[in-house]
Amino acid sequence: TGRNLRWPDWASLTLGVFVCQACSLLHRSIPHISRVKSVQDTWEDSEVELMAAMGNGAAKAKYEQKVPPFYYRPTHTDCKLLREQWIRAKYERNEFEFIEKQEPYSAGYREGFLWKRGRDNGQFLSRKFVLSEREGALKYFNKQDARDPKAVMKIETLNATFQPAKIGNPCGLQITYLKDNSTRNIFVYHSDAKETVDWFNAIRAARFHYLQVAFPGASDEEVRKMHFDPTRFKKRWFTMDDRRLMYFKDPLDAYARGEVFIGSKENSYTVLAGLPPTTQGYHWNHGITIVTPDRKFLFACETEAEQRDWIAAFQRVINRPMRPQEYAGCYLECWTGADRKADRN
Repeated sequence: TGRNLRWPDWASLTLGVFVCQACSLLHRSIPHISRVKSVQDTWEDSEVELMAAMGNGAAKAKYEQKVPPFYYRPTHTDCKLLREQWIRAKYERNEFEFIEKQEPYSAGYREGFLWKRGRDNGQFLSRKFVLSEREGALKYFNKQDARDPKAVMKIETLNATFQPAKIGNPCGLQITYLKDNSTRNIFVYHSDAKETVDWFNAIRAARFHYLQVAFPGASDEEVRKMHFDPTRFKKRWFTMDDRRLMYFKDPLDAYARGEVFIGSKENSYTVLAGLPPTTQGYHWNHGITIVTPDRKFLFACETEAEQRDWIAAFQRVINRPMRPQEYAGCYLECWTGADRKADRN
């Protein structure tokens, strides 16, 4: 019948699971837990029986039985550090079999030191960080005994992503938050990979618990999808007045939070159904992408019908040639918030 080329080429004899080549290299880093063997090698009957007795499905049911909904499950595109710590968390530390082992990132409070990149000189200096769900904030202090924090980042807008290439460290973490309606970034790392991943998931846990309170009727899966994307989506009220697309935090707000000018197709404006496939953390099924000469704006609707209606409205405006007086609007566009702000209808 021939071999299915999609089958993994490696297996862990001790865990009874098949793994891809990339993961096989990570399994080799924990030889006391996982002994790896190629499927092309000669296998003993006892080894075949072990694999048949366990298998990937049974292993997942055992080793992933209590993965918290906020915990990030890495994919093959994620950095090596994340993937290795996921494997160690499952098989070496058994974190998802025993809830008490999840306390470092699920307790709602975390305190410790991280190396933070200075804004002016680019040097990394040790800074004390405190994450508190009760206070609803992540704070950091320039001095260990300082009473007042250098920055207070509200959990409401907090997010974190791994950026090892950008930061130049395999444990590099980018933390983003909003201040005065603008996105701020800080770059940190810890020399211990587990410590970095624990901070990363502690921030995700704090965000998750905040959203559970903010949206009490939402399921865990709905909450998980809401706000864990580096391209963050915020629920906003939109109105379109001719070529002016404006958004408001509340429908009765006196002033718009931001405005996007919608030009014509002759000026290279287009509207597309869906979000770019390269969008990190892509979860939204009813996305809209507005392409302008300078950038793309990403939106997501809650239903297919809303998506269809908004696309039709955008298309009508884009298909209409611009009048001479409208060209001034091209230079009045103001869009507050993140550099790649994506608000959902």
